[in-house]
Amino acid sequence: MRARRTSPPPAARPQRLQSVDLLRGVAIGLMVFYHFCYDLGYYGFADFDFYDSPFWTSFRTLILSLFLGLVGVSLWLAQGRGVKWRKVLRRTALIAVNALLISAVTWQLFGERFIYFGVLHFIVVASLLGLLFLRFYRLNLVLGLALLALGAYSHPGFDPRAWNWIGFMTHKPATEDYVPLVPWFGVVLLGLFAARWLSRRGSLSAAREPAWVQRARLLPLAGRHSLLIYMLHQPLLMGVLGLFA
Repeated sequence: MRARRTSPPPAARPQRLQSVDLLRGVAIGLMVFYHFCYDLGYYGFADFDFYDSPFWTSFRTLILSLFLGLVGVSLWLAQGRGVKWRKVLRRTALIAVNALLISAVTWQLFGERFIYFGVLHFIVVASLLGLLFLRFYRLNLVLGLALLALGAYSHPGFDPRAWNWIGFMTHKPATEDYVPLVPWFGVVLLGLFAARWLSRRGSLSAAREPAWVQRARLLPLAGRHSLLIYMLHQPLLMGVLGLFA
């Protein structure tokens, strides 16, 4: 009697963690507040020094660190057990289109100060580059810390726009948003390491999330729709404030 052929069980879908969405919601909320204050200055309602003030530069660093660390965590959750290329390419293409849209709009608004390698441009490159590091564990910790340290190095050869997206520039380029690979890809690698470290201990699981995290609604919702909020919040803020300028 011929044995019945059984089909393999379907691959487990990557779990979406409420805690990760909540943290991303916190990051997007802080970013909206940051841009609201920036817009107040843009329209002359306030006078904030976003370029040299330790408070505002540290605040921006905090927001970026939270966002980009979660890029690493999310990359591990979604692709750590096998790269799903269709999903990767679809998601990356969506972010890339929005990044190009931001470049086009900011060219109209700011001219030569347009955004050519901001946070979305960085996420596109880092999401693809990060796939090469999914196999590593402790090496991601070492490389991540090394890239953070390398952020202090500078060389005039990296000052031209063709190269300063890598990092190592001697001065901040004239652009409204700038997130170079070095040191910020180090934060993504640290996120990858942290996700794998927590996974090994069983902590990166919906079953281990506190009850208050599972009950949260607004921040996780914002975290799940962070790209939409990112794209819409500035036109809305500038439109409303522009009515009173």
